[in-house]
Amino acid sequence: MNIKENVDEGLRSIQSNLLRTVLTALIIAIGITSLVGILTAIEGIQNSVNSSFADLGANTFTVKNHEENNFRSGGRRGKRYPVINYREASEFSQRFRDEYEGTVSLSAMIGGAVQANHLSKKTNPNSSVIGADEQYLGINGYKIDFGRNLNKNDLENSLNVAVLGQEIARNLFDQVDPVNKEVTFMGSKYKVIGVLEKKGSLGGGTDSDRIIIIPLDNGRGLAANRTLTYNITASAANITDGEFIIEEARGLMRRIRNDKLGTEDSFVLERADAMAKDFENISGYLRIGGFGIGIITLLGASIALMNIMLVSVTERTREIGIRKSLGATPKVIRFQFLIEAIVVCIIGGIAGLFLGIIIGNIISNSISEGSSFVVPWLWMALGIIVCVVVGVLSGIYPAIKASRLDPIEALRYE
Repeated sequence: MNIKENVDEGLRSIQSNLLRTVLTALIIAIGITSLVGILTAIEGIQNSVNSSFADLGANTFTVKNHEENNFRSGGRRGKRYPVINYREASEFSQRFRDEYEGTVSLSAMIGGAVQANHLSKKTNPNSSVIGADEQYLGINGYKIDFGRNLNKNDLENSLNVAVLGQEIARNLFDQVDPVNKEVTFMGSKYKVIGVLEKKGSLGGGTDSDRIIIIPLDNGRGLAANRTLTYNITASAANITDGEFIIEEARGLMRRIRNDKLGTEDSFVLERADAMAKDFENISGYLRIGGFGIGIITLLGASIALMNIMLVSVTERTREIGIRKSLGATPKVIRFQFLIEAIVVCIIGGIAGLFLGIIIGNIISNSISEGSSFVVPWLWMALGIIVCVVVGVLSGIYPAIKASRLDPIEALRYE
């Protein structure tokens, strides 16, 4: 009996025991779903992170304050550094442009948990107001959907104009063009001059679709007497000079901040692609963990499949006796049961692949908004290979047991 005949015989056996086959395939499908689902979700999140930072470039970096550290080590509180003030940020911006011909943007968080209003409509109090210059959108990877960006006239005259995030514009101006309309927030009225394209957020952080961008000096006035923290985002003119320029920028900021030789930086300098690289390393460990969880689930599924195949051997003892009496060798019987187990595993595996891809993409979209639909061909191929391996491992013992049955005793079996 050749392979095709064995497969045909296995399919006929499957059809004759349809309920048992469905239940068996379902066990395998659940195992493959957990394996492919976890790996697909990780792949989707990784792609979202990569695409989020793709527009920024490897030579883009941010200079910002140390996060306040209240952790006590040996009874001593972590060192606190003075915030980057407007004079320091402006001096860095001017000197970096002059010396390295780079692009620099200054920004400051004016308010968080802000509520915006237009006529009777209002947003939830979860918007962020950012004071920035005309370079802020381009250097941070934002794009204008319609309207325009801030310009020099807006900045020099500290005009009450604002660029809205997609979600804010949608909530306040449903099916209405928001450009040149007025919105109110933090006790002041602002004219809308532009709306950003949808960008989404990763992991529930500050949502890029819930920001309001206003001219920097206007934001300083809006903040009144509050001390603002300024962030500097810059990029080198030539990408090949990225590493060199970043170290030069570190030295420039140390001179401006009067950091003493041999002491650590009184500020934080982060590359734009650092988060993407960090997450890539983390996702490697997540893939290993996900693969381990999936394999453990499949191990349980293979044990259940082996048990069902042993029951099948017992139920078909008389059939095996008839086949042997007609000339079937132990090798043919063994191969038939093995093929049957593999076919059942592949059927369950294919169902598990589709479920895993769908569930994995749902998870990745819920964690990272706007992530594209991922079809992990590598993991799909791995899933099919795993199905065949599981089929062989769980079917080999029942197949050997069936092939060793005595034909005379098998024919007597009732």
